[in-house]
Amino acid sequence: MNYLDYFIIFFYLVGFLIIGYIFKKNKSSNDFFLGGRAIGWGPLSLSTMATQLSAISFISAPAFVGLKEGGGLQWLTFEFGVPLAMAFLMIAIVPTLYKSGVVSVYEYLENRFDASSRLLISIVFQISRSVAAGVMIYTMALILQSAFNIDFWISIIIIGLITMIYSFQGGMKAVIWGDVIQMIILFIGIIICLIYGLNELGGIDNFIKNIDVNRINAVDFQKFGFNNSDKNDEFGFWPMVIGGFFLYASYYGTDQTQSQRLLSAKDMGTIKKLLFANALFRFPITLIYCIMGLVLGTLFYQDVIFQETINTVYQSNISSIEGKKADLMVPVFIVNYLPNGVIGILIVAIMSAAMSSLSSAINSLSAVTMEDFVKRFNPKITNENYIKKSRIFSIIWGLACLFFALLTGNIEGTIIEVINKIGSVFYGPILGAFILAIMTKNTHALGANIGILLGVTFNIYLWLFVPSIFWFWWNAIGCFITLFFGIIISKIVTRKINEAKDVTYFAGRKEILTLVFYFIFIVLISIFLPSLFN
Repeated sequence: MNYLDYFIIFFYLVGFLIIGYIFKKNKSSNDFFLGGRAIGWGPLSLSTMATQLSAISFISAPAFVGLKEGGGLQWLTFEFGVPLAMAFLMIAIVPTLYKSGVVSVYEYLENRFDASSRLLISIVFQISRSVAAGVMIYTMALILQSAFNIDFWISIIIIGLITMIYSFQGGMKAVIWGDVIQMIILFIGIIICLIYGLNELGGIDNFIKNIDVNRINAVDFQKFGFNNSDKNDEFGFWPMVIGGFFLYASYYGTDQTQSQRLLSAKDMGTIKKLLFANALFRFPITLIYCIMGLVLGTLFYQDVIFQETINTVYQSNISSIEGKKADLMVPVFIVNYLPNGVIGILIVAIMSAAMSSLSSAINSLSAVTMEDFVKRFNPKITNENYIKKSRIFSIIWGLACLFFALLTGNIEGTIIEVINKIGSVFYGPILGAFILAIMTKNTHALGANIGILLGVTFNIYLWLFVPSIFWFWWNAIGCFITLFFGIIISKIVTRKINEAKDVTYFAGRKEILTLVFYFIFIVLISIFLPSLFN
């Protein structure tokens, strides 16, 4: 790195402070947390994808595809459930949530059931999201420290404080437009790594000639995820499609970080375009960075110097990045194979992905705190005080995420695995709660709450005592248990039932069929992809 790289990084960070200043005028909760419900589908789509394509995805996904044992293009199966989940949300969940006018999606559960459902799920969201954001910051700080010789604490401050400042000033508008810029930079970074990697390999023909054939198979219909004790039964077609459907339906429809973007749309037409854009463009973007992973992984096995450099960096930092050797592939490639100036752009790309995920977490955590706790117990709060407290909670949650980043320490690898499983413990039951709230008429609060608790409890039982079941299945299992017992208990026990309000179903047959056919298309692409490398 030289002065040019540092200038690019400095210019980028100053630019985001300016973005926060530009959007500092917010007069109400709708302004600060929903962008005044006046944001178009283009910025919202890029913002949503930027949050998904995190810094960990930019680094760890290519490492999984190119280097990690048992990896390869089966990473693509993570995308199979997305189009089907978007179709379901478009039909059944999102129109009702949008029409209800809520800022926190968990408020709808109180309107339909009672306060206990809302507050319980809200607390779970706040704890899990802040810890996950902290782990992400920690991981990126380690990578920057190991590969770029940027001190750990400086990385934490750069990523954390800059993000807090522009989130504090500009609210949702600053977050979304910041995400747009970050998504563009990140995609440019992926393309740059891909092009330079192919050039180092001597072109596409040499890449295809030397690729590890064991890494190019994406779809396996023989893996069902019920014999996962030895980790060899993961990423099968059926668990990834079925479990993925429930995971993404819950994540995009009921997780505040994503649903808040849907609620920020100016109308239902915008939401349809937003859901379509995510369903259609996620797979191509994922495919591109997976190919990048194959290219860099092939270069690793062909270039002894590349191998030795990664080993040297790993050995010198083994106390802090133990078990993360493969994740050094992308940053070490950036430092050793790209020219100055481009290195600065790629460091910015990594920071962009980290800051995008963090800004989304900070804004959504602040929104949930304000709506589910502050405003709920003080409904007469003025708009001026609301904005003031919202900004204060943005800082508080930002500091909390930084605290978790520093607290994570050397056990980070374990925490990442635990967080992924925690998400799947709760995603299914939470989705089940929203389905009960919106799509059933005779379910009451007691039935829904017991259903949620039983769904979560059974998933925890699977986690602790049935390791043979792949955790992706928990999303479906938890949802079905919540639905079953929520309905049954509501029939057995007589309680007051609050009617569902503003229930709206979208009946666009053309759009739904398009998404179903797109699902079939991406599966076929993934099946026939290996033939392109032969």
